[in-house]
Amino acid sequence: MDTKTDSVDAEVSSSKFAAQAINASKIYGKGETEVKALDNVSVDFERGRFTAVMGPSGSGKSTLMHTLAGLDSLTSGTIKIGDTDLSNLSEKELTLMRRGKVGFIFQAFNLLPTLTAQENIDLPAKLGGKELETAWLDRVVEAVNLGDRLDHKPAELSGGQQQRVAVARALASQPDIIFADEPTGNLDSITGTEILDFMKVAVTELNQTIVMVTHDAVAASYADEVLFLADGQIVDKLQDPTADSVLDKIRTLGR
Repeated sequence: MDTKTDSVDAEVSSSKFAAQAINASKIYGKGETEVKALDNVSVDFERGRFTAVMGPSGSGKSTLMHTLAGLDSLTSGTIKIGDTDLSNLSEKELTLMRRGKVGFIFQAFNLLPTLTAQENIDLPAKLGGKELETAWLDRVVEAVNLGDRLDHKPAELSGGQQQRVAVARALASQPDIIFADEPTGNLDSITGTEILDFMKVAVTELNQTIVMVTHDAVAASYADEVLFLADGQIVDKLQDPTADSVLDKIRTLGR
């Protein structure tokens, strides 16, 4: 890896914040078709915290997550992972950043069907030429209760087990931040609760940082903080949420 990429890694590791959006705006279209998906949003995500992002359809929550993760670019403003401004990175450097410093958990699991659970977990690190820490990997696999299913392919696993594989894959390389997009949306309530329990453990015991987009007040209650978006702006925040307090806040915002 070249010197510039090495310096990027060093910067990421030294920052107080896992990610930041600074005066972030994202505009789609022009003139009468213009849509302001993000409108001058500034927010910091501290390391070792679990943040839920909520809002109605079209509020900007998915755009915020995608721009924070480097999957989409801003019209104006700044996105940082650690101390690194993503706009200063080339496409190659951005790919390396996502691969090495960002984890993803999707509603649709996104597992490769021809690979075993273990191979799916290892894949991002292998693509990045990174050696996984055996002790950490063992801890993650134990935490998601997959020890006896690692040689099974996705078709041989239940939906909940597949999502456990996806969570383990996101955690395996010890990323600076994990973005979760409706991670329990395709799961029954019991399995969803198990996944959320583990995500909470990943934050409190494994010191991971998670940002989760959700529409579910119960899922949001697992977070340390909930951000509420409307019309491309953060309109409210809630610390130490419960399902009831989240629902109350949503009702208040709807008035």
